[in-house]
Amino acid sequence: MTRPMTCATPPAFPATEPVFSRILTSALFAGAAAGLIAALLQLVFVQPVLLHAELYEGGTLVHFGADATVSAVQDLGGIDPMRDGLSILFTMLTYSGYALLLVAGMALAEERGAVIDGRSGILWGLAGFIAFHLAPGITLAPEVPGVAAADVAARQVWWFATVAAAGIAMWLIAFGKGWPMWGLAVVLLLAPHVIGAPQPEVFTGPVPTELGALFAARAFGVGMAAWVLLGSFAGHFWQREARHALATSTA
Repeated sequence: MTRPMTCATPPAFPATEPVFSRILTSALFAGAAAGLIAALLQLVFVQPVLLHAELYEGGTLVHFGADATVSAVQDLGGIDPMRDGLSILFTMLTYSGYALLLVAGMALAEERGAVIDGRSGILWGLAGFIAFHLAPGITLAPEVPGVAAADVAARQVWWFATVAAAGIAMWLIAFGKGWPMWGLAVVLLLAPHVIGAPQPEVFTGPVPTELGALFAARAFGVGMAAWVLLGSFAGHFWQREARHALATSTA
């Protein structure tokens, strides 16, 4: 008599696919919404400063030399549908990628007992802003076109390392237990800046320092607003998808 054969491959975990679907759906909705708002804020507050700096970079304007009086108000050409449309699309895609990382972290935190919703998502957004903007920007500030800068590859390596260290530090501060974990978080936050970011050999550039300062301030401001919205949206959609999954399973 032939014995019945058993399947050697274990069945997939039933929760894997729903959780992945929740992460993807929540991230896409949150990233698209926050990215659209961030893009509009950038068009209003950041892009005019960049376009103004490009006039100095290309030599159209000069703020030193024989003519030392240049108006701070310039005609920057208005709206360019192609340029601005691509900028909006790219920003939405970028924040969708950020949202995937953020929602994946929320999923892990929820397994540890954390409550995830739109309100707690604000804290997640602030942590993301610190990791991706503030931590690297303290030493490697946002730059306008035309300023002196170190090698691009070296700066990228330092930036990624700083973001990774700050992200781990944020997690340790939120979920670590005891002073050893919190002390390690402080070390991770400080280490990249103690080591130092790559810097140019000399500081040169045709762009006025006032424009550089204004650009950095607005880049940080828009970044913080966008990340707070991203965290809140991500928490809201994550909670909404959880309710939807629960209603579907009990129907």
